[in-house]
Amino acid sequence: MTVTVAPVGESESKPPQNAPVRGRWLARLVPAAAAALSGLLLYVSFPPRTLWWLALPAFGVLGWVLRGRRWKAALGLGYLFGLGFLLPLLVWTGVEVGPGPWIALVVIEAVFVALVGVGVAAVSRLPGWPVWAAALWIAGEAVRARVPFEGFPWGKIAFGQADGVFLPLAAVGGTPVLGFAVVLCGFGLAELVRVLIEARRTGTVRKAAAVVGAVSVALPVAGAVAARPLVSDAAEDGTVTVAVIQGNVPRLGLDFNAQRRAVLDYHSRETVRLAEQVKAGKAERPDIVLWPENSSDIDPFANPDARAAIDRAAKAIGAPVSVGGVVAKDGKLLNEQILWDPEKGPVDTYDKRQIQPFGEYLPLRPLIGAINDEWTSMVRQDFSRGGEPGVFTMGGARVGLVTCYEAAFDWAVRDTVTGSAQLISVPSNNATFGRSEMTYQQLAMSRVRAVEHSRTVTVPVTSGVSAVILPDGTISQKTGMFVADSLVQEVPLRSTQTPATRVGIAPEIALVLVAAGGLGWAAGAGLRARRAGDA
Repeated sequence: MTVTVAPVGESESKPPQNAPVRGRWLARLVPAAAAALSGLLLYVSFPPRTLWWLALPAFGVLGWVLRGRRWKAALGLGYLFGLGFLLPLLVWTGVEVGPGPWIALVVIEAVFVALVGVGVAAVSRLPGWPVWAAALWIAGEAVRARVPFEGFPWGKIAFGQADGVFLPLAAVGGTPVLGFAVVLCGFGLAELVRVLIEARRTGTVRKAAAVVGAVSVALPVAGAVAARPLVSDAAEDGTVTVAVIQGNVPRLGLDFNAQRRAVLDYHSRETVRLAEQVKAGKAERPDIVLWPENSSDIDPFANPDARAAIDRAAKAIGAPVSVGGVVAKDGKLLNEQILWDPEKGPVDTYDKRQIQPFGEYLPLRPLIGAINDEWTSMVRQDFSRGGEPGVFTMGGARVGLVTCYEAAFDWAVRDTVTGSAQLISVPSNNATFGRSEMTYQQLAMSRVRAVEHSRTVTVPVTSGVSAVILPDGTISQKTGMFVADSLVQEVPLRSTQTPATRVGIAPEIALVLVAAGGLGWAAGAGLRARRAGDA
């Protein structure tokens, strides 16, 4: 079969050269506005809203505006889509430090979306273009999750689908497969609408294009239905009763760290209060107790008063406690989870491996300091990275530790499960970001991870929202924000590995190769078309 592909950029909507000036401006402004608004539509599909399905028309419109565009136009339209999506999604990054870092982050991250836009335009004339285009989107996410500064995966399409019908696909191939299904369905809808409009105009239906659109929509839905049996809450290794402690913080903002002793006392006090409820028969006795990240910013290894506060809480509740501490060790500053036995004290540790740039360490410190010395004063000392996954044995259960920001990274969650974790804890500290959407976005990530690896996920947070998430992604209990509270629940322990856990990065690699194949085909077809035109 011979496939003729028009050179990229010969859009059906391109105005004739003799069109009025106003008409030419409209032809440019309408796609630009559509690109930006569809990006905004994608943002609205993300938590805390449950409008996951809006991602489909968002990508449908993106496919429409990019179809057949020249690379410069596609770059601009893709960038506008990225801005429309990421500007509101990441506004929480400027809550305490002002708009500068927020805008700088978005400006950089939107470049990746713009480059994907160029790729989508290039493959948009190929047979089966929704497949190539969706794979390109996932390839863009794969790059964005790795560079710069170890990557920033926030805004992966999968993280907006915790309430969606496609969620079971996370158990098949993780966030890449889940995201691919959503984007493919959106582009498939665009193709179906295009075929219908063309049929109404010409009276003929392009059957091949109609089939491509229908399959692109139907296949992800059928895959999600077929994957549903992979989602189970059955207790394979018995159950364990967990207590999630939310002690709260004295006040909002970065300066709450200046009151770190109060934060520690709050968590100790809430644990003691729970112990009193257990003693009075008003609460179930927990087997394990989980404190959030930064619940002890005072190093308990160096400060006897901090150690005594934790000891008092652990002895009162009579169960092992996972404590989030800031620890100085061998000249290094570590964001550490400490396993605290009520009798023996600290018996194990996990050091956070994926640390946050500009929050826990400052990249390009001399350059950043020359531009704005406020950054260097806020991040006085860089945290060091841990080297090993953390799995604590607590109350007869194997608990995998994924500290806060790490939940956004596929590998950081997966290797706790391959390391024998029967449940996952995501201790976090979101107090810096106030009541912003960040907390809900991160909570949705944990729901996706629960399904991806078929594990209960607990989310202890200093100031909320803390939660207990079952292996099917449902939230069984949660707290409010900026209140002291505790959650106690018996949860299932599971050891079965989902296909996503077993195959790891393989689906992402496969989709990147598909994207590369589509780009290669489009480039070769365009080159042949130009040679034919020159002949």
